[in-house]
Amino acid sequence: MLQLSEIWIYPVKSLAGIRLQESKVTQRGLEFDRRWMLVDEKGVFISQREHPELAFFHPKIEEGFMQISHVDVAKGSIRFSLSQKNHNLPFDVMVWEDKVTAVEVDAEISAWFSGILGVSIRLVFMPEDSQRKVDPNYAVSPNDITSFSDGFPYLIIGQSSLDDLNSRLANPISMKRFRPNFVFSGGKAYEEETWKEFNIGGLLFYGVKNCGRCIITTIDPEKGKFSGKDPLYTLAKYKMRGNKVIFGQNVITQQEGCLKIGTVVNVLKKNPI
Repeated sequence: MLQLSEIWIYPVKSLAGIRLQESKVTQRGLEFDRRWMLVDEKGVFISQREHPELAFFHPKIEEGFMQISHVDVAKGSIRFSLSQKNHNLPFDVMVWEDKVTAVEVDAEISAWFSGILGVSIRLVFMPEDSQRKVDPNYAVSPNDITSFSDGFPYLIIGQSSLDDLNSRLANPISMKRFRPNFVFSGGKAYEEETWKEFNIGGLLFYGVKNCGRCIITTIDPEKGKFSGKDPLYTLAKYKMRGNKVIFGQNVITQQEGCLKIGTVVNVLKKNPI
């Protein structure tokens, strides 16, 4: 039996994630997942690729507020309402090749990030009327959207896949390296990469693209720095598709609902291997 074993959101792109017991599912992604992002002076997103120390910023959501703290308590924290009306003027930001409309959350909050990172940074939010389409080559329908994720609203990985990878590594790593939304227990290693349609708690999901992995997987999230060539080096020996190292499956849904840990996962259709 396959069961949902972990649920993760990453409210601010490339900052630390939050592990949840349950979450609301939307077409754009899990509620609050990657609706915020840090951008440079040109409006281009920044990530752990250039700033691995972003792993040291930890968000927490409770009672209608988001608090973001740095692991160094001397650097303090910031807090803002999730429902505050934002009167800042919208402007265009860039996520890879996508131009997206966003608004700055607060100039003082942006200054806090800038002071810690040593570069000019703005924290921006994607409002509801900002519609970022997924790559049409992988979309299920023309209306499929995502948030500030790299390309798709959901990522699923099987615990068996990580267990198999760790059996090949000299130093095992945690699932945090791969930043999934859903982790499931049971089943065979890497089987999620074949899933075309599957059901979790009555909600239908579509597996649309094997997830190509990048250098962020080589960052130790506890240390906020690059830790060597693995897991990419080891994965490249047996998990290549074309010129990409793959691990996990990118996913789309067109339904809304709520999911909880322990919910059964049913595979409905698979792609041929």
